[in-house]
Amino acid sequence: MTEPHPDPSTCPFCTIAHTYPPTTPSNPSTSPPKSTAAPTSSSTHQPQSTPFPPTATTPNTYLLLSTPLVIAFLDIMPISRGHVLVATRAHRRKLSDITVEEGKALGVWVGVVSRGVMRALGMEGGDWNIVQNNGARAAQVVPHVHFHVIPRPGDVPEIENRSWTVFGKGQREELDEEDAVGLAARMREELAVEIRRVKEREGVDLDVEGVEVGVRRTREKL
Repeated sequence: MTEPHPDPSTCPFCTIAHTYPPTTPSNPSTSPPKSTAAPTSSSTHQPQSTPFPPTATTPNTYLLLSTPLVIAFLDIMPISRGHVLVATRAHRRKLSDITVEEGKALGVWVGVVSRGVMRALGMEGGDWNIVQNNGARAAQVVPHVHFHVIPRPGDVPEIENRSWTVFGKGQREELDEEDAVGLAARMREELAVEIRRVKEREGVDLDVEGVEVGVRRTREKL
């Protein structure tokens, strides 16, 4: 189904995925909860005092989420403060390469992460772009499936009928790494709040759902 990258070791998103094992989304300092199904190797991951140490990769990674299927982290060249990428854990070059379960997981987490990001920025109810590109001619820079969550703060003048606002474009700047530490922490906190809200309002435990998906995938490979 999936066409592999000619040299996966050069993919920065794969490096992030390999460096940070899955954790409990609502409490990333702990291992994923045990599923009602058979355990996976990821469930033996030991807790860390710092859930996602940024310096574990080069360049630094400011991670928000690490599940069996999805990772989310701050863009190192953001268009706006709080610009986040939501990507598949496995290497998938284009959206047409993802599995059905990866598509379901992306659909869930893009929405959940968006709400957490906007609350962390104090922009709940505000505006943001969701952008996903496929291939170099479509402006995909890293050939690994990812969605951009791009907040549009109120101090940026609204420009009507301009393609950069429609397609999520804008002037990129280097990530402020001092700000990124606290910002990523606040986003993880708000993400945890949102995960609890989903469980209370919809009866869906996202902490367990991700683990059970990982179990099914492991069984399919056996």
